[in-house]
Amino acid sequence: MPHFFDALQAALTLLLAPDPALLAIVARSLWISGCAAALAGALGLVLGAWLGVARFAARHWLMAALHTFLAIPSVVVGLLVYLLLSRSGPLGFLGWLFSFKAMVLAQTLLVLPVVTALSCQVVQDAEQLHGEQLQSLGAGSWLRSLLLAWDERYALLTVLLAGFGRAISEVGAVMIVGGNIDGFTRVMTTAIALETSKGDLPLALALGLVLLLVVWLLNLALVLLPRWRAREEGRSAAWPQVLP
Repeated sequence: MPHFFDALQAALTLLLAPDPALLAIVARSLWISGCAAALAGALGLVLGAWLGVARFAARHWLMAALHTFLAIPSVVVGLLVYLLLSRSGPLGFLGWLFSFKAMVLAQTLLVLPVVTALSCQVVQDAEQLHGEQLQSLGAGSWLRSLLLAWDERYALLTVLLAGFGRAISEVGAVMIVGGNIDGFTRVMTTAIALETSKGDLPLALALGLVLLLVVWLLNLALVLLPRWRAREEGRSAAWPQVLP
């Protein structure tokens, strides 16, 4: 127990007087995960909105495949990206392996099914409520998907935040394709794994606390979004009565 509190005290010291290496790891993690979430969001929101209103013969098969990808382990995605980008792979000519680009690609592939499936469900629920009315006004599938996505923009924003959370907390794929190179491809999750194995617990714990803070801020944003939406629509939000 004293060993734990010693490590915690040293971690808090690192956070209060941050080491440049720690700040670089945190900034790199946020940048890589932010790029991946943005790319997956741009693709996933469009695809999910369209799937929410589209009706075609193979839709059930496609949705089953999409939901399967939700549960795919990150190390499997890392392995597939590694094989694609390796020197003998079909994309080896790009020279992306063990680079920032490879890590963004791996995280984008991990986040894309999450954003697509959740946005599809949001738009599909909205379609059941307003789809017939929009169809009666002559709106086609693409126009309906755009209108419904805009109407549910706050719910879709929570989807994007969930996608970023999936990216920032991932470790397996980025370790495989990034190589965990110090000062280049090392991010918070891979650094925590490495420093723990080396016995440098204060640095690992400091990075873990930063990661928990990022996740807490994401969840805080998710809690506050309904109030922001209610304020925009000119009505007061219903807050739970937790204080006397």
